Amino acid sequence: MSTLPKIAWIGLGIMGSPMSENLLKAGYSVAGFTLEQDKLDRLAKAGGTSAASIAEAVKDADVIVTMVPASPQVEAIAYGPDGILENAKQGALIVDMSSITPQTSVDLAKNAKEKGIRVIDAPVSGGEAGAIEAVLSIMVGGEKADFDEALPILEALGKTIVLCGPHGSGQTVKAANQLIVAVNIQACAEAVVFLEKSGVDLQAALDVLNGGLAGSTVLTRKKDNFLNRDFKPGFRIDLHHKDMGIVTDAARNVGAALPVGAVVAQLVASLRAQGDGGLDHSALLRAVERLSGQQV
Repeated sequence: MSTLPKIAWIGLGIMGSPMSENLLKAGYSVAGFTLEQDKLDRLAKAGGTSAASIAEAVKDADVIVTMVPASPQVEAIAYGPDGILENAKQGALIVDMSSITPQTSVDLAKNAKEKGIRVIDAPVSGGEAGAIEAVLSIMVGGEKADFDEALPILEALGKTIVLCGPHGSGQTVKAANQLIVAVNIQACAEAVVFLEKSGVDLQAALDVLNGGLAGSTVLTRKKDNFLNRDFKPGFRIDLHHKDMGIVTDAARNVGAALPVGAVVAQLVASLRAQGDGGLDHSALLRAVERLSGQQV
């Protein structure tokens, strides 16, 4: 009989589905709940258990992993009579891997403690590919003892796993991550339009740029998106818009100026307003093309 902790997984989207499947491959039992039946069917096919409700998923779980889009969804699944806090057993550990505001994480930890439930915030970076390949970067906020307990689970999901400080610290670092990624994608998009309008072989240019100081994980991961204009969502503009709101608000609260970040946040917002919110964030290229007089 397995001595591994029983896991409940709430939220089986683009990231959550492959992540939960990696835990199954690592030998964990996973009971999952999400709103889409096809995602529950996928989990069951991979060897997990499909739950009919949050309460059913979490009632026997030692560790509850949550992976939902934003703070309102975290609050919806955590609180209320049908939520995690009312139905999880005392001593359970919530590992919230959603990307939300630092304050939401702090509040969740405080409210869970009153129920005898522990929480760490553990947002991730690496996109769909990183989730599938189990090479995510995971930034954690919370108590060290809880981090240590969760570490074997996190090691089945990612490669770079760091305790960044107390509750909310993981979310703060994730906000900084999203700032860097958005600015990097925007710079790459501008370079792509500049290169193409100059008549340069784009593939050759991106290959050599990625081998020097201009190289980045963003360019490695998104190069084919740029070359092929393939914007199938790995991480949607809608979600990056939410994250840019988090980082700009958090920066304002601590008195940090983000002049370039503020501009890119507006560019992300404008792309979303143009109807491209469901596309991958590499679709920032479309906004640069429009500004450059290209029809897209």
